[in-house]
Amino acid sequence: MGSMPCRFAARQQTIQPSEGTAAPAPRSLGARAADPADEGMSKAATYGMLAVSIAFGLALFVGVPHLLTWLLGTLLGFDSTTFVFHIVDGVIKAVMLIGYMAAISLIPDVRRVFQYHGAEHKSIAAYEADLPLTVENARAQSRFHPRCGTSFLLIVVAVSIVLFAALLRGQISSVPIVDNLAKILLKLPLMLPVAGLAYEILKLSGARYDKNAWARALAAPGLWLQKITTREPDDSQLEIALISIRKTLWRERQGAAGVTAASTIEIFSSAAEVSLPIA
Repeated sequence: MGSMPCRFAARQQTIQPSEGTAAPAPRSLGARAADPADEGMSKAATYGMLAVSIAFGLALFVGVPHLLTWLLGTLLGFDSTTFVFHIVDGVIKAVMLIGYMAAISLIPDVRRVFQYHGAEHKSIAAYEADLPLTVENARAQSRFHPRCGTSFLLIVVAVSIVLFAALLRGQISSVPIVDNLAKILLKLPLMLPVAGLAYEILKLSGARYDKNAWARALAAPGLWLQKITTREPDDSQLEIALISIRKTLWRERQGAAGVTAASTIEIFSSAAEVSLPIA
């Protein structure tokens, strides 16, 4: 399931209508991704691309911050056995994350993606407020949401500081380069419990956001970062987000009986075929 959106996105970049012919009729993401004739890339290439992406992300946001912190430590007189080391490591991670988000937000296509991100938040907010799923109601909502993945990333940084400081304070080797490389390798599998704890904290703060000041304080940094990763959407983007929610709700209401066979493809010719109309 996880590779399907990757294949779909990559395939869409290469699809061009034939010369002298009209562009193919739009089809849903599920329809295009489920079409065997639309594979485009082998599974090996897809999983290879995914593996390279994960490796790059871990190297950039785990390995590089640790090495930079080690360099600063040699200049300022602290090493990886101190709590200061992990604080500095976390600050560098946060600066790199925010800088990366700010940099890609300058790309026009990414800004458009961030508009859809804002549309998603507004539409979800309308649904959670039990409002009719109309463009007008969604437009009035905030584009910031306490359970956003952007907030999750910042919580990951905070949790990693505490967990790494607790588990990696000891010296693995008396040789500094061996000690630091070993700790980088240990950090990689530790990112799994870090992500799990961060997810639970995000769920808890999101559930208590409207009731407790501590939850709002916990969510605040993530909401600030969403000023970069979301943009105000236009009405057409809100409409797409609302249709997505409606289809999700439609499928949920169908239950197991509504799950189609693997050989069939779900296609809706218009939004009117899905219940919970926009207007």
